[in-house]
Amino acid sequence: MSRNYKFHNPEGVYFVSFAVVEWLDVFTRNEYKDIIIDSLRYCQKEKGMEIFAWCIMTNHVHLIFRIINGQKPELLLGDFKRLPVRLLLMQ
Repeated sequence: MSRNYKFHNPEGVYFVSFAVVEWLDVFTRNEYKDIIIDSLRYCQKEKGMEIFAWCIMTNHVHLIFRIINGQKPELLLGDFKRLPVRLLLMQ
């Protein structure tokens, strides 16, 4: 199910959680977890995401973050969720 995130305070700290389609256990393989971690690192370096905590479960991800460069959090989160697909296609 798709969800539109609403961030009322662009400078706030947020907890988000998102799941794999149909809750499939995708993140049991280290190479898939590494793609998520690489995406988080990219968003930290290039997009202004400050990460306080993250947790990768077998079929979903939890993230506590804020934006430090003024970008809209919902746009950054959309970029983060699309980035792993691009990385998979490049392999």
